[in-house]
Amino acid sequence: MEITALGYIAINSSQLDQWGRMATGLLGMQRVDRGGKMCAFRMDDRKQRLIVDGSSDAGLAVMGWEVPSTAELDQLAGRLESHGVKVTRGSRALADERHVAELISFADPAGNRLEAFCKPELASEPFRPGRPISGFRTGALGMGHVVLNVEDVEPLLPFYRDVLGFHVSDFGLKPYGLYFFHVNGRHHSFAMVGSGRKAMHHFMVELGSLDDVGQGYDLAQLDEGRVAYTLGRHTNDHMTSFYVNTPSGFFIEYGWGARVIDPETWQPHETFDGPSLWGHERLHMPEEQRKRLRDMRLDAAARGVRVADPRVPPLNCAWLDHVVARE
Repeated sequence: MEITALGYIAINSSQLDQWGRMATGLLGMQRVDRGGKMCAFRMDDRKQRLIVDGSSDAGLAVMGWEVPSTAELDQLAGRLESHGVKVTRGSRALADERHVAELISFADPAGNRLEAFCKPELASEPFRPGRPISGFRTGALGMGHVVLNVEDVEPLLPFYRDVLGFHVSDFGLKPYGLYFFHVNGRHHSFAMVGSGRKAMHHFMVELGSLDDVGQGYDLAQLDEGRVAYTLGRHTNDHMTSFYVNTPSGFFIEYGWGARVIDPETWQPHETFDGPSLWGHERLHMPEEQRKRLRDMRLDAAARGVRVADPRVPPLNCAWLDHVVARE
Protein backbone atom coordinates (compact mmCIF):
# COMPACT_ATOMS: atom_id res chain seq x y z
CA MET A 1 0.00 0.00 0.00
CA GLU A 2 2.54 2.61 1.22
CA ILE A 3 1.64 6.04 -0.23
CA THR A 4 -2.11 6.49 0.07
CA ALA A 5 -2.78 10.23 -0.37
CA LEU A 6 -1.43 13.73 -0.80
CA GLY A 7 -1.38 14.95 2.79
CA TYR A 8 -0.07 18.51 2.62
CA ILE A 9 1.78 21.06 0.53
CA ALA A 10 4.32 23.58 1.80
CA ILE A 11 5.29 26.66 -0.17
CA ASN A 12 7.75 29.51 0.32
CA SER A 13 6.29 33.00 -0.07
CA SER A 14 6.94 36.31 1.65
CA GLN A 15 3.40 37.39 0.68
CA LEU A 16 1.82 36.01 3.85
CA ASP A 17 -0.94 38.61 4.05
CA GLN A 18 -1.95 38.10 0.42
CA TRP A 19 -1.97 34.34 0.89
CA GLY A 20 -4.03 34.74 4.04
CA ARG A 21 -6.68 36.86 2.35
CA MET A 22 -6.95 34.58 -0.67
CA ALA A 23 -6.89 31.26 1.20
CA THR A 24 -9.57 32.33 3.67
CA GLY A 25 -11.72 34.87 1.83
CA LEU A 26 -11.79 33.12 -1.55
CA LEU A 27 -10.91 29.47 -1.00
CA GLY A 28 -12.62 29.15 2.38
CA MET A 29 -9.68 27.68 4.30
CA GLN A 30 -9.06 28.38 7.99
CA ARG A 31 -5.88 30.26 8.84
CA VAL A 32 -3.71 29.03 11.70
CA ASP A 33 -0.80 31.26 12.71
CA ARG A 34 2.37 29.36 13.51
CA GLY A 35 4.43 32.28 14.79
CA GLY A 36 7.19 34.22 13.09
CA LYS A 37 7.15 34.02 9.30
CA MET A 38 4.99 30.92 9.15
CA CYS A 39 1.29 30.28 8.75
CA ALA A 40 -0.82 27.27 7.90
CA PHE A 41 -4.32 26.61 6.64
CA ARG A 42 -6.83 23.96 7.58
CA MET A 43 -9.34 22.30 5.26
CA ASP A 44 -10.77 19.61 7.53
CA ASP A 45 -10.02 17.84 10.82
CA ARG A 46 -6.26 17.84 10.17
CA LYS A 47 -4.17 20.49 11.94
CA GLN A 48 -2.92 21.75 8.59
CA ARG A 49 -3.05 21.04 4.87
CA LEU A 50 -1.35 24.08 3.32
CA ILE A 51 1.79 25.57 4.88
CA VAL A 52 3.24 28.94 3.86
CA ASP A 53 6.79 29.78 4.95
CA GLY A 54 7.49 33.49 4.60
CA SER A 55 11.28 33.23 4.80
CA SER A 56 11.74 33.20 1.00
CA ASP A 57 9.91 33.34 -2.33
CA ALA A 58 11.09 30.03 -3.74
CA GLY A 59 7.60 28.71 -4.55
CA LEU A 60 6.91 25.02 -3.91
CA ALA A 61 8.86 23.82 -0.89
CA VAL A 62 7.60 20.28 -0.44
CA MET A 63 4.85 17.80 -1.26
CA GLY A 64 3.84 15.69 1.74
CA TRP A 65 2.68 12.13 0.98
CA GLU A 66 0.88 10.00 3.54
CA VAL A 67 1.58 6.36 4.39
CA PRO A 68 -0.46 4.30 6.88
CA SER A 69 2.22 3.25 9.37
CA THR A 70 5.81 3.41 10.57
CA ALA A 71 6.46 0.00 9.01
CA GLU A 72 5.35 1.22 5.59
CA LEU A 73 7.36 4.41 5.99
CA ASP A 74 10.43 2.26 6.66
CA GLN A 75 9.60 0.07 3.67
CA LEU A 76 9.34 3.11 1.40
CA ALA A 77 12.62 4.52 2.72
CA GLY A 78 14.35 1.21 2.04
CA ARG A 79 13.10 1.04 -1.53
CA LEU A 80 14.15 4.63 -2.22
CA GLU A 81 17.64 3.94 -0.88
CA SER A 82 17.91 0.73 -2.93
CA HIS A 83 17.35 2.89 -6.03
CA GLY A 84 20.09 5.30 -5.02
CA VAL A 85 17.82 8.01 -3.63
CA LYS A 86 19.19 9.84 -0.59
CA VAL A 87 16.69 9.64 2.28
CA THR A 88 16.83 11.83 5.38
CA ARG A 89 14.94 10.93 8.53
CA GLY A 90 12.99 13.95 9.67
CA SER A 91 13.97 15.41 13.03
CA ARG A 92 11.55 15.58 15.94
CA ALA A 93 11.40 19.34 15.43
CA LEU A 94 10.41 18.96 11.76
CA ALA A 95 7.82 16.30 12.61
CA ASP A 96 6.33 18.64 15.20
CA GLU A 97 6.28 21.47 12.65
CA ARG A 98 4.46 19.21 10.19
CA HIS A 99 2.19 17.85 12.97
CA VAL A 100 2.96 14.22 12.14
CA ALA A 101 4.46 11.33 14.11
CA GLU A 102 7.32 10.53 11.73
CA LEU A 103 8.55 11.55 8.30
CA ILE A 104 11.32 11.14 5.76
CA SER A 105 12.60 13.64 3.19
CA PHE A 106 13.96 13.00 -0.30
CA ALA A 107 14.00 14.52 -3.78
CA ASP A 108 12.95 13.42 -7.24
CA PRO A 109 15.50 13.39 -10.11
CA ALA A 110 14.57 16.99 -11.00
CA GLY A 111 15.28 18.22 -7.46
CA ASN A 112 11.68 18.61 -6.28
CA ARG A 113 11.50 17.93 -2.55
CA LEU A 114 9.10 15.34 -1.18
CA GLU A 115 8.25 14.13 2.29
CA ALA A 116 6.50 10.93 3.30
CA PHE A 117 4.86 10.79 6.71
CA CYS A 118 2.59 8.75 8.93
CA LYS A 119 0.08 9.45 11.71
CA PRO A 120 -0.95 13.06 11.10
CA GLU A 121 -2.32 14.98 14.07
CA LEU A 122 -6.00 15.91 14.25
CA ALA A 123 -7.19 19.27 15.53
CA SER A 124 -9.13 19.44 18.78
CA GLU A 125 -11.38 22.21 17.42
CA PRO A 126 -13.80 21.80 14.48
CA PHE A 127 -12.87 23.24 11.12
CA ARG A 128 -14.12 26.82 10.70
CA PRO A 129 -14.08 27.89 7.04
CA GLY A 130 -12.93 31.38 6.12
CA ARG A 131 -16.18 31.95 4.22
CA PRO A 132 -19.43 29.97 4.12
CA ILE A 133 -18.80 26.72 2.20
CA SER A 134 -20.11 23.17 2.52
CA GLY A 135 -16.56 21.89 3.05
CA PHE A 136 -13.66 20.29 1.21
CA ARG A 137 -13.62 16.77 -0.20
CA THR A 138 -10.62 15.21 1.54
CA GLY A 139 -10.68 12.11 3.77
CA ALA A 140 -9.29 9.01 2.08
CA LEU A 141 -8.87 11.00 -1.15
CA GLY A 142 -6.34 13.32 0.48
CA MET A 143 -5.87 17.07 0.24
CA GLY A 144 -6.40 17.19 -3.53
CA HIS A 145 -3.79 17.05 -6.25
CA VAL A 146 -0.58 18.79 -7.24
CA VAL A 147 0.71 19.35 -10.79
CA LEU A 148 4.30 20.23 -11.66
CA ASN A 149 5.84 21.85 -14.70
CA VAL A 150 8.88 19.78 -15.65
CA GLU A 151 11.49 20.12 -18.37
CA ASP A 152 10.85 16.58 -19.63
CA VAL A 153 8.37 14.04 -18.29
CA GLU A 154 10.11 10.89 -19.52
CA PRO A 155 13.14 10.91 -17.16
CA LEU A 156 10.82 11.34 -14.16
CA LEU A 157 8.36 8.57 -15.03
CA PRO A 158 10.43 5.69 -13.58
CA PHE A 159 10.83 7.51 -10.25
CA TYR A 160 7.16 8.25 -9.67
CA ARG A 161 5.77 5.10 -11.25
CA ASP A 162 8.31 2.41 -10.36
CA VAL A 163 10.01 3.72 -7.22
CA LEU A 164 7.21 5.59 -5.44
CA GLY A 165 4.54 3.26 -6.79
CA PHE A 166 2.23 5.89 -8.28
CA HIS A 167 -0.16 4.47 -10.89
CA VAL A 168 -0.68 6.12 -14.28
CA SER A 169 -4.31 7.14 -14.74
CA ASP A 170 -3.95 8.51 -18.26
CA PHE A 171 -1.68 10.61 -20.38
CA GLY A 172 -1.84 12.98 -23.32
CA LEU A 173 0.86 13.94 -25.77
CA LYS A 174 -0.82 16.95 -27.42
CA PRO A 175 -0.49 19.92 -27.19
CA TYR A 176 2.19 18.93 -24.64
CA GLY A 177 3.10 15.88 -22.60
CA LEU A 178 0.78 15.32 -19.63
CA TYR A 179 0.92 12.38 -17.23
CA PHE A 180 -1.61 11.84 -14.44
CA PHE A 181 -1.10 9.48 -11.48
CA HIS A 182 -3.40 8.09 -8.80
CA VAL A 183 -2.65 6.69 -5.35
CA ASN A 184 -6.27 6.22 -4.26
CA GLY A 185 -9.74 6.70 -5.74
CA ARG A 186 -9.06 10.29 -6.76
CA HIS A 187 -8.44 10.24 -10.51
CA HIS A 188 -5.10 11.94 -9.97
CA SER A 189 -3.24 13.10 -6.90
CA PHE A 190 -0.15 14.03 -8.92
CA ALA A 191 0.55 15.08 -12.49
CA MET A 192 3.42 16.38 -14.60
CA VAL A 193 3.32 18.81 -17.53
CA GLY A 194 6.23 18.62 -19.95
CA SER A 195 6.40 22.37 -20.43
CA GLY A 196 10.17 22.63 -20.67
CA ARG A 197 10.60 24.39 -17.34
CA LYS A 198 10.73 23.47 -13.65
CA ALA A 199 8.06 25.08 -11.49
CA MET A 200 4.81 24.47 -9.68
CA HIS A 201 1.87 24.54 -12.12
CA HIS A 202 -1.03 24.27 -9.68
CA PHE A 203 -2.58 22.44 -6.82
CA MET A 204 -6.26 21.55 -6.63
CA VAL A 205 -8.80 21.53 -3.82
CA GLU A 206 -12.24 20.00 -4.31
CA LEU A 207 -15.38 21.41 -2.73
CA GLY A 208 -18.46 19.63 -1.51
CA SER A 209 -20.89 21.67 -3.59
CA LEU A 210 -21.01 23.17 -7.07
CA ASP A 211 -22.42 26.30 -5.45
CA ASP A 212 -19.22 26.63 -3.40
CA VAL A 213 -17.31 26.80 -6.67
CA GLY A 214 -19.79 29.13 -8.38
CA GLN A 215 -19.81 31.55 -5.47
CA GLY A 216 -16.02 31.42 -5.36
CA TYR A 217 -15.97 32.21 -9.08
CA ASP A 218 -18.10 35.30 -8.46
CA LEU A 219 -15.68 36.43 -5.75
CA ALA A 220 -12.61 35.77 -7.90
CA GLN A 221 -14.01 37.86 -10.75
CA LEU A 222 -14.29 40.85 -8.42
CA ASP A 223 -10.49 40.81 -8.02
CA GLU A 224 -8.88 42.08 -11.24
CA GLY A 225 -6.47 39.50 -12.66
CA ARG A 226 -7.34 36.80 -10.14
CA VAL A 227 -8.97 34.36 -12.60
CA ALA A 228 -6.40 32.43 -14.65
CA TYR A 229 -8.70 29.81 -16.26
CA THR A 230 -12.39 30.46 -16.72
CA LEU A 231 -14.98 28.00 -15.44
CA GLY A 232 -14.80 24.72 -17.34
CA ARG A 233 -14.83 20.93 -17.12
CA HIS A 234 -11.89 18.57 -17.53
CA THR A 235 -12.04 15.56 -19.81
CA ASN A 236 -10.18 13.04 -17.67
CA ASP A 237 -11.31 13.57 -14.07
CA HIS A 238 -14.62 15.29 -15.00
CA MET A 239 -13.89 18.14 -12.57
CA THR A 240 -15.88 21.35 -12.99
CA SER A 241 -13.52 24.10 -11.89
CA PHE A 242 -11.79 27.40 -12.42
CA TYR A 243 -8.20 28.41 -11.71
CA VAL A 244 -6.86 31.44 -9.88
CA ASN A 245 -3.52 33.19 -9.91
CA THR A 246 -1.71 33.08 -6.58
CA PRO A 247 0.74 35.51 -4.97
CA SER A 248 3.49 32.98 -5.76
CA GLY A 249 3.03 32.87 -9.53
CA PHE A 250 1.39 29.45 -9.84
CA PHE A 251 -2.30 28.52 -9.97
CA ILE A 252 -4.88 26.94 -7.70
CA GLU A 253 -7.68 24.87 -9.20
CA TYR A 254 -10.97 25.24 -7.33
CA GLY A 255 -13.34 22.46 -8.31
CA TRP A 256 -16.26 20.15 -7.71
CA GLY A 257 -17.66 16.87 -9.01
CA ALA A 258 -14.55 14.89 -9.92
CA ARG A 259 -14.96 11.21 -10.66
CA VAL A 260 -13.78 8.55 -8.22
CA ILE A 261 -12.07 5.60 -9.87
CA ASP A 262 -11.52 2.01 -8.77
CA PRO A 263 -7.73 1.64 -8.56
CA GLU A 264 -8.03 -2.15 -8.70
CA THR A 265 -9.61 -2.19 -12.16
CA TRP A 266 -8.49 1.11 -13.70
CA GLN A 267 -6.53 0.80 -16.96
CA PRO A 268 -4.10 3.58 -18.00
CA HIS A 269 -4.72 5.01 -21.44
CA GLU A 270 -3.84 7.84 -23.78
CA THR A 271 -6.31 10.70 -24.16
CA PHE A 272 -6.86 12.60 -27.40
CA ASP A 273 -9.57 15.17 -26.69
CA GLY A 274 -7.48 17.81 -24.96
CA PRO A 275 -7.57 18.75 -21.27
CA SER A 276 -11.05 20.32 -21.16
CA LEU A 277 -14.50 19.53 -22.54
CA TRP A 278 -15.56 23.16 -22.42
CA GLY A 279 -14.45 26.40 -20.80
CA HIS A 280 -11.10 26.69 -19.03
CA GLU A 281 -10.08 29.54 -21.31
CA ARG A 282 -6.46 30.20 -20.34
CA LEU A 283 -6.53 33.95 -19.78
CA HIS A 284 -2.82 34.05 -18.98
CA MET A 285 -1.75 32.57 -22.33
CA PRO A 286 -0.95 34.32 -25.63
CA GLU A 287 -3.80 34.14 -28.14
CA GLU A 288 -2.06 31.59 -30.38
CA GLN A 289 -1.76 29.08 -27.54
CA ARG A 290 -5.28 29.81 -26.33
CA LYS A 291 -6.63 29.19 -29.84
CA ARG A 292 -4.92 25.82 -30.07
CA LEU A 293 -6.60 24.62 -26.89
CA ARG A 294 -9.90 26.26 -27.86
CA ASP A 295 -9.87 24.44 -31.20
CA MET A 296 -9.39 21.12 -29.39
CA ARG A 297 -12.45 21.84 -27.24
CA LEU A 298 -14.55 22.85 -30.22
CA ASP A 299 -13.47 19.74 -32.13
CA ALA A 300 -14.43 17.52 -29.20
CA ALA A 301 -17.78 19.28 -28.95
CA ALA A 302 -18.41 18.83 -32.68
CA ARG A 303 -17.77 15.10 -32.26
CA GLY A 304 -20.25 14.93 -29.38
CA VAL A 305 -17.67 14.18 -26.70
CA ARG A 306 -19.21 14.47 -23.25
CA VAL A 307 -19.17 12.61 -19.96
CA ALA A 308 -22.01 11.40 -17.79
CA ASP A 309 -22.73 13.01 -14.46
CA PRO A 310 -23.44 10.20 -11.99
CA ARG A 311 -25.33 12.63 -9.73
CA VAL A 312 -27.99 13.28 -12.36
CA PRO A 313 -30.34 10.46 -13.48
CA PRO A 314 -30.62 9.81 -17.22
CA LEU A 315 -33.22 11.73 -19.18
CA ASN A 316 -36.61 10.04 -19.23
CA CYS A 317 -38.76 11.79 -21.80
CA ALA A 318 -40.93 9.81 -24.24
CA TRP A 319 -41.11 12.70 -26.70
CA LEU A 320 -37.32 13.15 -26.74
CA ASP A 321 -36.75 9.39 -27.00
CA HIS A 322 -39.03 9.32 -30.06
CA VAL A 323 -37.19 12.21 -31.72
CA VAL A 324 -33.77 10.65 -31.08
CA ALA A 325 -34.91 7.27 -32.38
CA ARG A 326 -36.37 8.87 -35.52
CA GLU A 327 -33.15 10.76 -36.25
